[in-house]
Amino acid sequence: MHHDLRRGALHALISATAFSAMGACIKQAAQTTPNELVVFVRCAVSLAILLPWLTRRSGAGIRTARLGGHLLRAGFGIASMYAFFYAIAHLPLAEAMLLTYSMPLWIPFIAWIWLRERPSPVVFPAAFIGLVGIGLITRPGLHPVDPFAALVGAASGLLAAGAMVSIRRLTDTEPATRVVFYFALLGTAIASVPLLWAWQPPSLQALGLLVAAGTLATFGQIHLTKAYSCAPAALVGPFTYVTVLLAAGIGWLVWDERLDHWSLLGAGLVIATCLLVTLAGRKPSMR
Repeated sequence: MHHDLRRGALHALISATAFSAMGACIKQAAQTTPNELVVFVRCAVSLAILLPWLTRRSGAGIRTARLGGHLLRAGFGIASMYAFFYAIAHLPLAEAMLLTYSMPLWIPFIAWIWLRERPSPVVFPAAFIGLVGIGLITRPGLHPVDPFAALVGAASGLLAAGAMVSIRRLTDTEPATRVVFYFALLGTAIASVPLLWAWQPPSLQALGLLVAAGTLATFGQIHLTKAYSCAPAALVGPFTYVTVLLAAGIGWLVWDERLDHWSLLGAGLVIATCLLVTLAGRKPSMR
């Protein structure tokens, strides 16, 4: 298969820019909007954008005999999104992003338990160092860190890893377009349930920010998919961490969020170990 790392890197950088801007929109909107509504609008916007394209491309191909698997994947994904958006609202933007991007630390262990795929020996010390990095990130810095929000942020990475492994279970029979379709559909349905008790009309400004966040997230996901189609995941993966750097810049410019030297050290440890785990996990590869 022909690989084009330069093109893959470009798509990954575009995706990183979109995701960091999405995080900023979410953080601003969350100041006046409950988390339940934030998650629902984010999912509904993505569904509205993707549905015409997916149904036109898939047609009868959206029929599935594995609805339970899709529901499990959607459950993990939506739970991760609730935790991620809560962390964004209560932590510095870069720290919330990085805690979710700790996902590669958890994937080998979940795949080991769930799929019986034994991880490479290097994964065990790498994961320990990564956990030390997470501990350093969640220390109080110039801006005191809410310990509960830090725990929720770390949980978002764990739940996102569960979502990725559940996708691997599905892709032996389900094409990517069908997985995307059912996540958008079931995710929106699941996210609509809490609105029964948490609904409140958003302000026009918040609604605009949430629509922008959903659009940016969909745009970012499309470009991330293109990035991984251009080059191997182990080569594209490092570029995705530009999201954290951009988020740190946005947080500093907009909310005067600054990371102390302990948080910066922790960020370096987490990113380095995630890359190491990704490289070690190339066989078997996580699609």
